[in-house]
Amino acid sequence: MKRADLLALQAHEGYPMLSILLPTHRTSPENQADPIVCRNLLREAAERLQDELGKREVAQILAEVEELVEEMDWAHTLDGLAIFASEGHSQVVHLPYAVKPRVVVDHSYATRDVVFAFNRSPRYRVLVLSEKPTRLYEAVLSDLSEHIGDGFPMVFRGPGGGGKITETAGVNVGRLRDDLHKQFFRDVDAALVALDKEDDLPLVVVGVDRYLSLFAEVGSVGDKLLGTVSGSYDKRSVQELGRLAWEVAQEGLATRRQEVLDQLGQAVGNDKAVSGLEQVWRAAAEGRGHLLLVDPTLNAAGVLDESGSRLTRVEDPTAPGVIDDVVDELIELVIAKGGTVVFQEEGLDDHEGVALILRW
Repeated sequence: MKRADLLALQAHEGYPMLSILLPTHRTSPENQADPIVCRNLLREAAERLQDELGKREVAQILAEVEELVEEMDWAHTLDGLAIFASEGHSQVVHLPYAVKPRVVVDHSYATRDVVFAFNRSPRYRVLVLSEKPTRLYEAVLSDLSEHIGDGFPMVFRGPGGGGKITETAGVNVGRLRDDLHKQFFRDVDAALVALDKEDDLPLVVVGVDRYLSLFAEVGSVGDKLLGTVSGSYDKRSVQELGRLAWEVAQEGLATRRQEVLDQLGQAVGNDKAVSGLEQVWRAAAEGRGHLLLVDPTLNAAGVLDESGSRLTRVEDPTAPGVIDDVVDELIELVIAKGGTVVFQEEGLDDHEGVALILRW
């Protein structure tokens, strides 16, 4: 799932919007119980919908969910599963971490766990610079999946690739070769920039030292670079490449998490951050949210005023008019207004588990 897919999922609105979430298992015999857990949650969802709206009114939604469950390949799941269904739409999302089993019926999908997967997995790209050819991979942990399309894989047509240099008096062949590679790497960088407009991800770059140096000279990766892997990996397995890239990515991501906390500290000192759900919600509703930091264990229910800008926390998530997961709604709100979400397991105790760095 790409960022655009997530935004499309969050764009669905109406009532009822059904979300079913459950932990799953990758191996046997643990995964043998997964279909049973799913069935129990589906039964709970059916009873809740039918009691509230009537059997006829929710028959189509339940039929779509039944079809999804019937087609599920339970032998090849990840660590968690999210099923979303509403009138005219149904979708399954596999998650790379466990979630608590739950059923949510609301005016929008409970996408918090999907957003969490985007941030915690974590996702990044691996760019392998080569003449035969340059390849791009989407990565989750050490698992790589090659990105086909948008110009990739990209073939170098100069010397060493598909073309040759004819030696001529007065021509510096080495410099000419470098110039040709620089132009090629500019094209690679431009393709990456276009992809980042749809799904902005950090990057690990792989290649021989000469290619790494030339790409660093002409590329625009900047602070998105998690690190580099030096060497030629044209003939190495994807599994080996994934292990090496993940080792580098882990170090880079740990550094970035600390940088985010440092950024929050500076924003607090400059009076450009707010903390606590109520204050954060108000600023997010005003479109002031630049970067939301949230503890992944934070849960809260609440109600909104008529304007939708003021949030009040309540204890009973099942009471009429109550949003049973305002944290999920907050995440959706920040993303919809162009902000970014980062999950921080540590460092937010003094902020009641949630903080927002402001644009102004």
